[in-house]
Amino acid sequence: MTVAPERFQYVQQLVMERSAIVLSAEKAYLVDARLAPLARDLGASDVNEVVDQVRSRKDPSLEQRVVEALTTNETSWFRDSRPFQALERQVFPELLRQNATTRRLRVWSAASSAGQELYSVAMLLEDKFPQLRAGWKVELVGTDLNTEMVQRASEGLYSTLEVNRGLPASMLVRFFDKQGAHWRVKQSLRDRVSFSRINLAGPWPPMAPFDVVLLRNVLIYFDMKVKTEVLCRAVKQLAPGGYVLLGTAESPNGLCPQLVPATTEGTVVYKVRRA
Repeated sequence: MTVAPERFQYVQQLVMERSAIVLSAEKAYLVDARLAPLARDLGASDVNEVVDQVRSRKDPSLEQRVVEALTTNETSWFRDSRPFQALERQVFPELLRQNATTRRLRVWSAASSAGQELYSVAMLLEDKFPQLRAGWKVELVGTDLNTEMVQRASEGLYSTLEVNRGLPASMLVRFFDKQGAHWRVKQSLRDRVSFSRINLAGPWPPMAPFDVVLLRNVLIYFDMKVKTEVLCRAVKQLAPGGYVLLGTAESPNGLCPQLVPATTEGTVVYKVRRA
């Protein structure tokens, strides 16, 4: 059954208010697909009944379950490859030289989903920059709107299908333990990362500056006003000389003029314009 138009409009408004994500009219099919499991869980006859329960009960936890069900959690290991080549060949070498005195490196995956992006960074640093083991303080922080995704990322447990999406076999052997039909990130690597919940369109907790902010494939879900606010706030979280990485379909043009491109390794990364 297709969600009724007036119920879809209610869900649109709820998702916009809670996450600033824009659900266009052609995404009605997404409401059907994503809320069907919730309908089964609640014992509802269909998705329309789920929406009616949300409207009548005014239960913040149920409203949050609806919003989280409709947030996109598409991700993979070393997604798009070229940004990770840029991290390996330009961004991290430059930051290691720049931070040689403080011996500190901070990376933020701002929409970390189930954790693949941040774990990919952790594996890259361990594999290609062994000098970081000698007295450096490396902080790898992942945040996401979806509470379930934050929990999954913290647990670091993935199906065979998930580890087959972009993860080199050598890294699977080196950084994961087989657990039944699943694979778990080794404890030594999980200890190097942390995950928590942040709604990028809402208040942010106090955070120390980051050398790299990964804000990839996030802005495309917001309207222009929210895109501008989120990107400019992310820029304010940058340490001097830090980098912002966006998705391949995203650009700071018209949003944050202080960001300038630094093209490298077939991709584009961004730095703050020098005064």
